[in-house]
Amino acid sequence: MSGPVDGRVVLVTGGSRGIGRATVRALHRDGAAVVVHHRASAAAAGELVAELGEERLHVLAADLAVPGEPERLWAEAHAWRGRVDVLVNNAGVYAASPLDDVAAWDAGWSDNLVVNLLAPATLCRLAVTRWRAVGGGGIVVNVTSRAAHRGDDADHLAYGAAKGGLQALTKGIARAFARDGILAYDVAPGWVLTDMMADGPDVAELAASMPMGEVTPPEDVAEVVAFLASGRSPHTTGATIDVTGADYVR
Repeated sequence: MSGPVDGRVVLVTGGSRGIGRATVRALHRDGAAVVVHHRASAAAAGELVAELGEERLHVLAADLAVPGEPERLWAEAHAWRGRVDVLVNNAGVYAASPLDDVAAWDAGWSDNLVVNLLAPATLCRLAVTRWRAVGGGGIVVNVTSRAAHRGDDADHLAYGAAKGGLQALTKGIARAFARDGILAYDVAPGWVLTDMMADGPDVAELAASMPMGEVTPPEDVAEVVAFLASGRSPHTTGATIDVTGADYVR
């Protein structure tokens, strides 16, 4: 029995942990061959390979903050099976940019813009250029944040701005290249129960404040990404899908 993304090749950045790891599992379950990108989580990526097998997983390491690394990642991902059908830009950082510390402000803006906007934008450029050249279309799924449309707190203004830029890029791709069969979607989570929350609020207190009484599990986000990667609702292109457990609704 074939799955909804059976035979498709999907590149998932930040695929070894959190939302990315759950997404890799969902895509693999649905029949995709998945390129699992990580920056420095070789052990976690190896655990995924041990769990799911080597036949339809390919692990690649790249530091997306380093010039030239997004291009190398795309080239190596494409070389694995001779194509990439779906690009999932999930990798990101939550770097602080406090107003009262000039050095930290500058560093925060640089880190957020490079990793959360410029690197995924480069991967989008490479994907769209390739898909237009060969025909047949393709799918981009960019993982942003509720901060993309509501902003973030005082110490993370740069994060919200970078995610907002990625959201706008997604919509622009959808509008500009729909006639080429290229679909683009934006998935905007709120609080998600990943290891990144170790530096965030108390999980029990946060869960108690949520409408559903729990923090969003990464699997919920992954299921949305997997559905969008299937291409089963092409006229949804350009949309932002919020996954916040009704904590933030528009």
